[in-house]
Amino acid sequence: MRNMKPTGIQQSFDMGDGRMVTIETGKLAKQADGSVVVKYGNTMLLATAVSNPDAKPGVDFMPLTVDYREMFASTGRFPGGFFKREARPSDSEVLVSRLVDRALRPLFPEDYHADTQVLIYLISSDKTILPDCFAGLAAAAALAVSDIPFNGPISEVRVGRIDGNFIINPNMEEMKRSDIDMIVAASQKDILMVEGEMLEVSEEVMLEAIKFAHEAIRVQIGAINALAAEVEKSKVKREYSHETNDAALQEKVHAFCYDKALAVAMQGNPNKAERKAGFKAVFEAFWATIPAEEQTDELKGLAKKYYYITEWEAVRRAVLDTRKRLDGRGLTDIRPIWCETDYLPMAHGSSVFTRGETQSLTTVTLGTKLDAQLLDTPMFNEEINFLLHYNFPPFSTGEAKPMRGTGRREIGHGNLALRALKNMIPADNQYTIRIVSDILESNGSSSMATVCAGTMALMDAGVKIKKPVAGIAMGLITDNTGKYAVLSDILGDEDHLGDMDFKVCGTADGITAVQMDLKVDGLPYEVMAQALQQAKQGRLHIMGEMMKTISEARDDFKAHAPRIVQLRIPREFIGAVIGPGGKIIQEMQRETGTTIMIEEVGEFGVVDIAASNKDSIDKAVMRIKGITSLPDVGEVYEGKVKSIMPFGAFVEFLPGRDGLLHISEVDWKRLESLDGILKQGDILQVKLIEIDEKTGKFRLSRKVLLPKPEGWQERPPRREGGNNNRGPRNPQHESTTQD
Repeated sequence: MRNMKPTGIQQSFDMGDGRMVTIETGKLAKQADGSVVVKYGNTMLLATAVSNPDAKPGVDFMPLTVDYREMFASTGRFPGGFFKREARPSDSEVLVSRLVDRALRPLFPEDYHADTQVLIYLISSDKTILPDCFAGLAAAAALAVSDIPFNGPISEVRVGRIDGNFIINPNMEEMKRSDIDMIVAASQKDILMVEGEMLEVSEEVMLEAIKFAHEAIRVQIGAINALAAEVEKSKVKREYSHETNDAALQEKVHAFCYDKALAVAMQGNPNKAERKAGFKAVFEAFWATIPAEEQTDELKGLAKKYYYITEWEAVRRAVLDTRKRLDGRGLTDIRPIWCETDYLPMAHGSSVFTRGETQSLTTVTLGTKLDAQLLDTPMFNEEINFLLHYNFPPFSTGEAKPMRGTGRREIGHGNLALRALKNMIPADNQYTIRIVSDILESNGSSSMATVCAGTMALMDAGVKIKKPVAGIAMGLITDNTGKYAVLSDILGDEDHLGDMDFKVCGTADGITAVQMDLKVDGLPYEVMAQALQQAKQGRLHIMGEMMKTISEARDDFKAHAPRIVQLRIPREFIGAVIGPGGKIIQEMQRETGTTIMIEEVGEFGVVDIAASNKDSIDKAVMRIKGITSLPDVGEVYEGKVKSIMPFGAFVEFLPGRDGLLHISEVDWKRLESLDGILKQGDILQVKLIEIDEKTGKFRLSRKVLLPKPEGWQERPPRREGGNNNRGPRNPQHESTTQD
C-alpha cells in the first residue's frame, strides 16, 4: 500500500496588523495525547501534551511538568561545549517554561492528579522573531486538541509600546525601541499571569497594556477552539476518579476545627512559628478525638486535607470580616523594616534588608569584561555584564533538606529582581556587575527583599545607579459575594491561602518590573487598578525606609574594588598596543599589575585598564598613551638608551619609538666618542628636534636641555646655496664631525 502524507488540520488568525499565525495538528507527534505546530513566518514551535491514564497512589496534587527547549538546529547553529549537543535547559528556557506552567497549572481540575507533561520545542527560527510569546499558545493548543481534562484554553502574548502605541508580539528590532516588555496570559474572560519589565511606566499605562493584550488573546483562543472543534479526540475528555472523599469526615473536621482555627487567625500574632504551632494544635486536638483503633495513615491524610480547607476558609473569613490580617496588620500596613549597608567588609558592596520575618543578605561584586557571562543559545550569542543570583537555602524557613543545585523558583525570582534593577544601571557602566541575594529568613516577598537589598548594595559599592528601586508583593482575598480585600506586603501564608500574588517593583517615578499570578476567576480591572495604586504607596513607604540607611551611591568604590579606566585609541594602533604575539600588552600587564582589554569598535580601539589601585592604572595609561601618541617636535621626553653607535645613540623616547641622539647633540662640548658619557639602559631627558619628512625618522637632542657654556659662540648663519653651505646634517649619517 502506498504511503500517504497526512493532511493535517489548520487554523489561522491575524495578530491585528496583517501578520498571520497558523496552528496545525494531525501531522507531527501523533502518538502524543495532543500535538500542534505553531507557525509564524519562519518560526515554528512543536508542542505536545501527554497525561497518564491514572494517578499514582497517594498523590493529592497536580504533577504537571512543563519544559520549553530551543533546538540549535532551529537557527542553523551548533551547540557549544565538548559534546556538541543540547544539554540541561538554560536559564532562559527555564524562565519560558515557568511562564507557561504558571498559566496552565490553575486551570486543571482540582481533583485531577495524573502525571501530565507538556513539552514545547523551538524547531525553526529566523532569529528576528521572539518565540517565547508563542509558547503558551502552542501548549494550550496541544491540550485543547487532546482528551486531557483542562478548563481552558488560554494563550499568552507579549505586549510592547513604541512611541506611545501598543503592539502585540513585537520583533527583536521593535523591542529595542519599546518601553514595555510584558508577557500576559489569560483565558477568554480572566487574566491569569503577567510578567515583564518597563522603563518607569505608570500604573495606568500598565493596566492599559494588560487590557490590550487580553483582546489579542481572545482572538487566539477563538482560533484554538475552532481547531479543537475539528479534532474528534478532543470532543470527549477522559473520565477520571483520582480522589477518595468522606463527606461525613469533612463535616466533622469543619465542625470541630473552624471556630478554633478562626480564633488562631484573629490573634494577630506576628510570629510565623507560633501561628503555625497554633494551627497545628487545632488539628492535633481534632485527631485526638478519633478513637485509637480507627486512627490510620489513610484516614489522617484525609483529615489533614479537610483541615487545610477549613483553615483556608477561616483565615480568609477573618480578613474579609475584620479587615485585620494574620499578623495583626491592617490591609495596607507594611511590616517593620530595618536595613544596614557595608555589612561585609571585603565585599565590593553589601547590604542587609529585613522586612518582618523576611531577610536578604546581598552582595555586589565588580569585575571586568573578562568576567562577563557568555550567553550561548540558539537565539542569542552575546556577553552579559549584569548578573543577579538569588539563593534560597532551606534554613531560611527553618527546614533541613538536601540542596540539589539552583531550582526553577530561584532562577525565576532572581530574574524578576534583575529585570527590576537592570535599567537603572548607568549606560556608561564599564564593569561586569554581579549581585547575589542570599535569603536568610523567609516569610513572603523574598524576591522583593532582593530588589531592595540589591539597590542598597549597588549604592554601597559606589555604582551610580540612575534611581533607587523598591519592590512590594500584593495579595488578594475574595469570596463568592463580591467582597474582597487587597493586601499590601503579603506574608507567606497570605500568598499560599490567598487569590493573588502580585509583585510590583519600581522607582519613585514608575514601574520597572512586575510579576502577577492569579488563582481566582474573574478579577475585575478596577480591583487590579486598586492593587497597583496600593502597591505604589507601599513601594514609596519601603523606599523611604531604605533611604534612611543610604540615599545615594557612595562617592568612590571601596579601596579593594577594581578600578577601570577606559581609553579610546585610533584603530590602527591596536596592533602596536598588543604587540607581536601579545608581547607588548602582556609585558605591560606584568610590569604594571593591571588587566588590559582591547575591543575594536568602529574606527577606534576601546581599551579597558583595570587594577585595584590608581598608581598601577596610571602607569599603564602612560605606557599606552606613549605607544599611541604622535611625537611632537619641540616636546621633551624621558628616554632610554637602547644602543650605542660610533656616531651617537638610539634612544627609545616613547614606547616602541626610537630616535637618533647624534653625538653632536649629546653635549655642548665636542665629543670624540660616548665612552664614559652614555651606556645602554641609561635614562635621560631628550627633546625631539626634527622629524624627517621623507623617512619619518626622529632626531633628538640632549644638549639643548643643558645650560649653555659661558662664552659659547654661535656658529655663523648658514649661507643660502654654494659649496660652503653645509646644510642640515643627516641625522642618520655616521660621521662624527662636530659643528
